[in-house]
Amino acid sequence: MPRGRPRQFDEEQAVDVALRLFWRHGYEGTAISTLAEAMGLTVASVYNAFGHKESLFLKAVDHYDRYSAGLYEEAFKKTSAREVALGILMGEIDLVSGKDTPEGCLMVQGALATSPESEDVRKAMARLRRAAEADVAARFAQFEEAGELPSGWSARSLAGYVMTVATGMAVQAKSGASRAELNDVADMAMKIWPNE
Repeated sequence: MPRGRPRQFDEEQAVDVALRLFWRHGYEGTAISTLAEAMGLTVASVYNAFGHKESLFLKAVDHYDRYSAGLYEEAFKKTSAREVALGILMGEIDLVSGKDTPEGCLMVQGALATSPESEDVRKAMARLRRAAEADVAARFAQFEEAGELPSGWSARSLAGYVMTVATGMAVQAKSGASRAELNDVADMAMKIWPNE
């Protein structure tokens, strides 16, 4: 039977600490030494527990899904395309301007621009953002097939619009926009919708 010291830390708690650092400073802005110190580990212990920084980041992204997935699940339960869109935007406001979380969105700012050495991380995040938009488009497609989208609107374009506004609000939150200002943006974005 192999012998060795058992891990003296809670892995889920350590990943949550890493998530908050990556969320605040991005992938490249968060040094492995900073991660280790915040988690109460040595750098060697971080590598032993999680492999390299990229694998820890991707674990943190999975953990982030606990914060963000619920907003889409709730929005997708709405019974009109307009309510789904509004649900996504209001959920994003809660996510990017929450009192208990860093400002902005890990999926947007975590690895939007990276050095060539971190290109794989940037591509992984881009794939995740595209997948989220595809999920939104699939929900809108249900309304489109039922003839419940305004004339001339497509599910795909509408998903792109809603996700672009949501992404912009995340950037604005990271730049210091208040919750009230983000609510104004969401209200303005929804003014394009015809009266139903």
